[in-house]
Formats: sequence, structure tokens, C-alpha cells
Amino acid sequence: MKQVTVIGGGLAGCEAALTLADRGVSVRLIESKPLRRSAAHASDDMCELVCSNSLKSNDPATAHGLLKTELRVMGSKVLAAADECAVPAGSALAVDRKRFSALVTERVRAESNITIINETAEDIPDGLVIVATGPLTLAPLDGRIAKLFGSLHFFDAEAPIISADSVDMSKAYHAARYGKGDDTDYLNCPLTREEYDAFYDALISAERADLHEFEKGEIFEGCMPVEVMAARGRDSLRFGPMRPVGLRAPDGTRPYAVLQLRKENVAGDMYNLVGFQTNLKFPEQKRVFGLIPALAHAEFLRYGVMHRNTFIDAPKVLDSCFRVGRDGRIFVAGQLSGVEGYVESICSGHLAALHAAAVLSGREPLPPPDVCMSGALSGYVSSPNDDFQPMNANFGLLPPLSEHVRDKSERKRLMSQRALDAIKKYTESYI
Repeated sequence: MKQVTVIGGGLAGCEAALTLADRGVSVRLIESKPLRRSAAHASDDMCELVCSNSLKSNDPATAHGLLKTELRVMGSKVLAAADECAVPAGSALAVDRKRFSALVTERVRAESNITIINETAEDIPDGLVIVATGPLTLAPLDGRIAKLFGSLHFFDAEAPIISADSVDMSKAYHAARYGKGDDTDYLNCPLTREEYDAFYDALISAERADLHEFEKGEIFEGCMPVEVMAARGRDSLRFGPMRPVGLRAPDGTRPYAVLQLRKENVAGDMYNLVGFQTNLKFPEQKRVFGLIPALAHAEFLRYGVMHRNTFIDAPKVLDSCFRVGRDGRIFVAGQLSGVEGYVESICSGHLAALHAAAVLSGREPLPPPDVCMSGALSGYVSSPNDDFQPMNANFGLLPPLSEHVRDKSERKRLMSQRALDAIKKYTESYI
């Protein structure tokens, strides 16, 4: 029977394993849990979401919404599980993290074509392999990857999670930005100018957790710690995660600044602080975030943390099919490949699996067209770049329309429609 080894049981690895198994391929899935976890993981389940419970917009006229739509057309298994575990989040797809991880784990274990091997991979085995160990790859494999492909480092941060019943509801209100989605999807914690200034001053002077020397590196913009963002200027948060636009209070007034809380689970008894990834020391998080009036007595169920992520210098290593060019038997998927984000990781795992299956069938791997968001990401990780950095899905990756369209919304709509037409044809011919 045709066989592929997948290393890593995260988003990319589980997507790759399930995609291959669905095509009749025997999969050896090597996963270190429950024998060993990284410092950022807390569960023994696979597909654990570490940074946030949000997979961003579902609107196909947005970059992340378009990528999700493409993946649904291609038959993504992990995204289907995310859809089943959705919690209210306006136009975004957010999930109950525990339920989501448990569901994916259950489906991987139930798949007869997947054999789970619980051990820490120390090297890349012989045969066809998809390396999807993620941005927190454990030793000694991380050293082996660095030796084979070269590695770069950046830092990722997680936002705190608080108990819903500890929020002072006399100083908070439900509302979705611009009324998108159910009004109960988000809980808003407003601040006056005086309250914001006091919070800001405390934040930028708060004590941060120390990093080891080997952990010091570049911070990725998409997961910037709130204290680092704040250091860019007093109004940086008011034009970022605490922007008040589209969030008028029940009395019709617009607050000076707003912290949004998003449901962390289906039960709605936990909330995460949207955009408040942080590396402050735990007592400092309680003190500083407690200066937000609605959070004065907040119970922290999980404090924010910061950790090192790793990724390879993909353009020097990978082709547009996520395949190591000089080898041909090794594929790299997930954030290790240089895509950044949950859905982007799922996409890379799905594509790597499709391409591995093609190789097993004697066919030449074929990436999606570059007008598709999935194809654009494939092109990004394989295109020459002297300053390669992880990349989220964005319309800047797509080629322009044949005719210029001045209206930005209409331009995105047309680019999305072009992408969906192309991915449907690609799916029919390749998958």
C-alpha cells in the first residue's frame, strides 16, 4: 500500500493525514503528545490552537474568507471540523478550542488508514514525508531541520483568557463592530480618555517576562504583544486593537477606546482579550489589565505568554508545491514552511498532501493557480526573497485584475470571484 509519513499532529499535520487517508494512502502520523509537549501546549489532543480561537473572517470578499472558501471547495477536513465547532463571532469563524481539538483528534484516531505513532521524531525518516512539526518544533528534530534547511526565528504571543462571570457588566456592553453578526458575539469594555491614559501609562512601564538568550529574535507583526505595539505611540492601541469605531455604546456615544472580549467556547463562560497578546509577567497582567474598568475584578483563567516560533527560509528550500526541491521526497507544511496563521497552515497541509498523493500516483504535483489565495501562498513561499518573513493571506499576494477597478470593495469582490472560479476548475481537474 502507498504510504506517507506525516510528522506533527497540529493543524497542518492533521489536515495532511486526513487528506491522504481520504485518498486511500496509508499514513504514519508521528506525534509527540501525550509523551511530550512544547512549553506552549496544555492539552494532549492534537490540533491544539495556542494563540487564539479565531480563524478570522468568513467573508469570501476578505483574504481569509476567500482562503476558507477555497479550502471548503477542495474538501478540507480540519476546516470542516472548525465549522462544526464554531462559536458566535460576527462575520469571523471562531471555535470552541477544546471541542475543536477533541473532534479532530477523534477523527484522526477513527481513520483506518492512519497509524498514530506517539513519539518525538528525532530525524526525518526515509520515504515520502510531510514535515509539519509547527513553529514550536521540539529538539532534536529542530536542530536537524536547521542543519538541513536552515531556520529563522520570530516570536509569537498569546492573549489572556478570563472568566465571563468576573466581568463587571455594569461597565461593559454587547455589540459587534458595525453591527456585523449577533450583538452577543463580542463584549465591549469601554474607556474614557482619562481611563485610557492611566491604562496606557501602566502598560508601557509594566515589567515583562525575561527571555532566554536563545529566544531573542524578531517579533512577527501579526501577533505583536500589546505592550510592544503601545510603545509605538500613545494612540497606537486606539488605532489598533482598542479602536472604538463601529462600537457605539447603548446610549449612542462612542467611547474613547474599547477592549473587545470574544467568546472562547460554546458555553460562553470564557472570554479572550482580542488583540491583547502579551509577554507581561503574570502579576503585571492582572494589575495592568485590571485598570480597564470592566476588568477590575477579572479572574484570569490563562495568562498571556510569549514563545519562540521557527520557520525555514522557504524560498531557498521549497518549490511551489511545498516540496524540498533538492530532495523531492520531503514536503514541509504549516507555519514551519513560512505561512502564518491557522487557516494558512491548514491550507499548506492540504496542498502538501495533495501533492504527495500525486507523486505516489506517478503524476507531477500542480499548485493551484496564482489567482487563488491558496496558489498565491504557494507562490510566496517559493519565490526568491532576500528578507523572507512569514506571511498571512492577503490580497496583495494576488495578481491584479485585467482591468483596473477603482472601488476597493468591488475590486476585492471581483478578485474573490476570479479565485473561486479558478479553484473550482483546479479541484475538478487535479483533486
